[in-house]
Amino acid sequence: MATRYPREFRQQAIELVRLDAQPITRIAHDLGVSDQTLRNWAKQADIDEGRRGGVTTDEHAEMVRLRRANRVLEMENEILKRAAAFFARENVLPK
Repeated sequence: MATRYPREFRQQAIELVRLDAQPITRIAHDLGVSDQTLRNWAKQADIDEGRRGGVTTDEHAEMVRLRRANRVLEMENEILKRAAAFFARENVLPK
């Protein structure tokens, strides 16, 4: 999924928030983003840097990758079960 704002833009916005010179709503308005978006960026940056507890961006990406792999394995397992049942039926029935 492509992000709307470049990583450098988000990092600079987070630095402005951390300077605490202006309210977040003012910074967000000046940058043309939602104030909640800016808060989310700052919160996730704190998590990624270990300043705050939570799921890091890398951990989230890994969980997404593992869930997809798990879905594929479950589908493959189901296909193998059906194939085994099909071939078992073929061998039992008289011809």
